[in-house]
Amino acid sequence: MHLVDPDILAEAQGLSPAVCVGGIALGMVLWLFGGRGHRFWLVLLITLAAGIYGLTVAEAYAVQPLVGGLLLAIAAGALALSLMRVLAFVGGGVAACLAAERGMSGWDEPFVFFFVGGFLGLFLLRFWMMALTSLAGTLLATYSGLWLLDSLDKLDAVALSQDKPMLLNWACGGAALIGLLFQLGLERRRKKGQSKSDSEEKEPWVRRLWPFGPADTPKKGRKAA
Repeated sequence: MHLVDPDILAEAQGLSPAVCVGGIALGMVLWLFGGRGHRFWLVLLITLAAGIYGLTVAEAYAVQPLVGGLLLAIAAGALALSLMRVLAFVGGGVAACLAAERGMSGWDEPFVFFFVGGFLGLFLLRFWMMALTSLAGTLLATYSGLWLLDSLDKLDAVALSQDKPMLLNWACGGAALIGLLFQLGLERRRKKGQSKSDSEEKEPWVRRLWPFGPADTPKKGRKAA
């Protein structure tokens, strides 16, 4: 499995440097902040996928492709947040079944694997979105960076991906892991700051509801009367 596919690199050779720089910037945003806006990315992904599917199947139902794709994209975007947990459950179950089929071929229990993976996908939805957005941002930045260097005649991106696929796989995997750790740290820091601000807002109300509490402790160096 090649994370950096030579065929994809060959198809998009010749992109302008401005597009490549934009791809690198978008990849870095996904790499670092993708998990925070996971609802937005899920809705966008589902809407785009439904629109593309509508373009391909509209002619079979005697509908204009643009109209079919647009209607299906709008419907999927409106229902995306409602179906988010269902899709997370199904996706986690299917991924667990595929992983079990490849790694544990002697244990033929797809029903158990599906439900275990589905519950894991449901309860760890935020974590999986952080991991996926980190990997997606890493791949987008890597492809865009290779296309940029290739357009500037700094290296041959296709030859590099063919000669050193394992090196690129390990580099992309390590970068995705670092991005996941960064997102977890930022999320923990955000929750800590939010809980601190909530406690500061609730403190005056506590004093109003309980005015007979102990007085403020005197500062050091001030002698009691």
